[in-house]
Amino acid sequence: MEFYEIIKRPIISEKATGQYEKNVYTFEVAKKANKIQVAKAIQDMYGVTVEDVRTIVCRGKNITRFTKKGVSSGSTTSWKKAMVKLAGGDTIEIFANTAAEETTEAAN
Repeated sequence: MEFYEIIKRPIISEKATGQYEKNVYTFEVAKKANKIQVAKAIQDMYGVTVEDVRTIVCRGKNITRFTKKGVSSGSTTSWKKAMVKLAGGDTIEIFANTAAEETTEAAN
């Protein structure tokens, strides 16, 4: 698998943004990718050194809708999340801008 197939998107949430101080960045990754593939993909994509990778499979939630035609039920898709810890001194530019904006907003 190529790195663009493994890394789907960065996850920018309040909880993930709080981890930037600890040098931990969160990404949505392919469900079939393992920790070694995720670490190599991050290193190739951003040119940083990866210390540790933690992965979580977030399962889909059941959804029930009540419509005119009756009850419609289904579920959202499950997906995989990877939390990547970088070596000291390394940062990812996409996330650095987001963290700087939040500290500026908090100061105002």
